[in-house]
Amino acid sequence: MSFFGGLISTVFERRYRGALSDDMLGRSTTQLAKDLLGSRGEMSGSTLARLILDRYGAMTADEKRTFFEFMTHGLEINAQDVTDTLQTYRDAPSKKTYRAFASACEPDRQELIRRLNQVPGATARLVNMRKDLLQFVRETHELEPLDVDFQHLFSSWFNRGFLVLRPINWSSPADILEKIIAYEAVHAIDSWDDLRRRLQPSDRRCFGFFHLAMAGEPLIFVEVALTKGIPNSIQDLLADGRDAIEAEDADTAVFYSISNCQAGLAGISFGNSLIKQVAADLSRDLPNLKTFVTLSPIPGLNAWAQNSDVTPAIDGDERALVAHYLLAAKRGDGMPVDPVARFHLGNGAIMHAVHAGADTSRNGMAQSDGAMVNYLYDLSQITTNHEQFVTDKTVIASPDVHALSASITLGT
Repeated sequence: MSFFGGLISTVFERRYRGALSDDMLGRSTTQLAKDLLGSRGEMSGSTLARLILDRYGAMTADEKRTFFEFMTHGLEINAQDVTDTLQTYRDAPSKKTYRAFASACEPDRQELIRRLNQVPGATARLVNMRKDLLQFVRETHELEPLDVDFQHLFSSWFNRGFLVLRPINWSSPADILEKIIAYEAVHAIDSWDDLRRRLQPSDRRCFGFFHLAMAGEPLIFVEVALTKGIPNSIQDLLADGRDAIEAEDADTAVFYSISNCQAGLAGISFGNSLIKQVAADLSRDLPNLKTFVTLSPIPGLNAWAQNSDVTPAIDGDERALVAHYLLAAKRGDGMPVDPVARFHLGNGAIMHAVHAGADTSRNGMAQSDGAMVNYLYDLSQITTNHEQFVTDKTVIASPDVHALSASITLGT
C-alpha cells in the first residue's frame, strides 16, 4: 500500500472508531441491521455497515444461523402489499404504481445487503457470507429465499461488464500465485515447481477473471496448453521434463483445467464467458491456432457405472461405456447427468473424443477409472450448438463418439 493509501486508511479507521457510540455498541446485530435500513446519512450508514460486518465476522456458527433466520423471516416481503400494489398497477398503469409494485416485491433483506456493501472490502465479505449461508441451506431449506436474494444481487454485481480478464504468469504477484495453487480444483498443483511448469513455458497460458471490488482474488481461472494436435493424456500434457514448443508453432489450444475460486459465488456463471474470451484473444494473438478443445474429467462416471446395467459389446472396451454415459445418461429434466458435460455442451462445444487411461492420478481413477473427454469449441458453431442443446437437450457429438456408444449392450 502507498504512503497516501495508508494515510487515508488510517484516517477512515479513526473516523470509524470515533463514530462508534456506547449506545451503538450496546445494540444487537439485528437492531443494527434495522438501524442501517433506516439510515439516511452516508457516514452513519457506512459506520453501521462496517460494525455489522465486523460483528458477523466474529460470530459462531449458531449466531450466523440466527442472523440468517432474521434476514429471511424478519425482512421478508409483505404478500398483501404485493397483491394490493399489483392490482393498483393493473387498474392504473403508471410510473408511480409500477414503482410501488416493484418496491413491494423486493424484500428489505436485498436493501440490507446493498447497504452492507457500501464500505471498502464489503463485497468480498458478503461473498464469504453467502458461502456460510450455502452451508446452512443444505440443512435448512427455509433459508433458500435469502439465497435467492444473494444470487440475484451477485448476478448483477458480477456480470461480464464488471469483470476484467487478466493473464496469470510466473511474473504475477506471489499472493495471486499462491491462490492459484490453493484454488486449483481439477489437477492439484503439488509444488511451486509444478506451478512453474504450468505458467512459465512458452506453450503454456493461464487467464483469470477478476472484479474491481475484489482485485486480489481471482473469481475463476483457466489453464491452457498450446500443442500440436489434440492431446489424449493429462499425464503427457503436464509431464515434468517434457519438451516445450514455441507458441507460434502450436495449432491447438487445450483448456485442461477450469477452477471456480469463490464458493460464495456458486451459481454465478463465469466459465462460458471466460472460455470464449480466451479463445478469441488467443486466436487473435496466435493466428496458427485452428483448434480449441478441452481435456476434461468425467466426475460422475464411476458412480453411474456401479448402478448401470450396460456393458460394452466388445469386452474390455471401456471407452464405449464412457461414450454411452456421456451421450445417454440423463437427469429427470433431460440434461446429461455429468456436470462437466452440461457445462461445455451448454457453452456450445461438441463432444469430440473419449480416451481411456488419460488421467491415472488417484482422483482420476476414483471418478472415472482414468477416462477423459475432449470437448471441441468450433468458434463458428458455438451459438448454434448452444441453442440446440438448451432448446432440444441434444448432445452434439462426433461420429466416433456415437459409434462407440452404439456398441453398448443393454443388460448383462
